[in-house]
Amino acid sequence: MAPAAASGGSSLPSGFSVFATFPDLLCVLEFIFGGLVWILIASSLVPIPLVQGWVMFVSVFCFVATTSLLVLYIIGAHGGETSWVTLDAAYHCVAAMFYLSASVLEALATISMQDGFTFKHYHENISAVVFSYVATLLYVVHAVFSLIRWKSS
Repeated sequence: MAPAAASGGSSLPSGFSVFATFPDLLCVLEFIFGGLVWILIASSLVPIPLVQGWVMFVSVFCFVATTSLLVLYIIGAHGGETSWVTLDAAYHCVAAMFYLSASVLEALATISMQDGFTFKHYHENISAVVFSYVATLLYVVHAVFSLIRWKSS
């Protein structure tokens, strides 16, 4: 089992120490890559509206939720309560599952648009797939370390 120090301790940080602890530092990268997915999907041609609608929902939902949690952690709204550690672990597990499903569906939509679409639109969707998988990996890593922190709290 990993020691509590490796996962950032057994409680959530507050203030700007959020940017100094490992799993919570990933929120910044999740914010960046989630925003890139959101921008790329919004600017691309939509060959399968239902599929890319789900990808858009996931990217916007996770972008807003991650931003909200990051702001709440910075202002210290959790007050050291263990229920916030549970919320953090649950949110990152759900976000990881959502992003995995969105990444697979976006890859499917991109493969289906290989023929008949312009080079620019095809490459925008390829970029969205790559950034979506990076965001998935970030959320999975954050979920694992949040679960370790939850178990030790």
